[in-house]
Amino acid sequence: METQPAIDHYLAKTIEIAQTIDRGAIARAVGLLRATKQRRGRLFILGVGGSAGNASHAVNDFRKIAGMETYAPTDNVSELTARVNDESWDAVFCTWLAVSQLRAGDLLLILSVGGGSDTVSRNLVRAMELAKERGASILGIVSRTGGKTRELADVCVLVPVVDDQAITPHAESWQGVLLHLLVNLVKD
Repeated sequence: METQPAIDHYLAKTIEIAQTIDRGAIARAVGLLRATKQRRGRLFILGVGGSAGNASHAVNDFRKIAGMETYAPTDNVSELTARVNDESWDAVFCTWLAVSQLRAGDLLLILSVGGGSDTVSRNLVRAMELAKERGASILGIVSRTGGKTRELADVCVLVPVVDDQAITPHAESWQGVLLHLLVNLVKD
């Protein structure tokens, strides 16, 4: 595809997402974040790949702008890789959350393209299962069908699939858009 038509296509699809994303789910996400902040719960943000980068950025914004105690396990590569080595990739987040004493009142924010399944992103699924066991809330920003995140989350914002060739770039780009929106709606 030539450059200008590719640019036009990508941006047209971005506009389509903006027009079709579930605003009610976004409002419920704001409510969940505000309730967590009000009860002084902690926010744990989990993602892998590009979503881990978004998690790290969001930790800064939720802490600095929204004034919420917020963490991402992927920000500490030494602990992350030690846990992967000693405990397994599947267990990396749930063991980290156990040491952090995840509890009722806390919120787990899952950033994922597919939302996790029995075979993909099991680390996210196991973390959500732990959150359910401990009474913590779950918020997801995902795409595709939403996977296990859509099943387990209290609130799930689904980035619509508008182009099968650009699912990951759209999902991860929209995580950033939505995270900035959420931070600014929770900061007061």
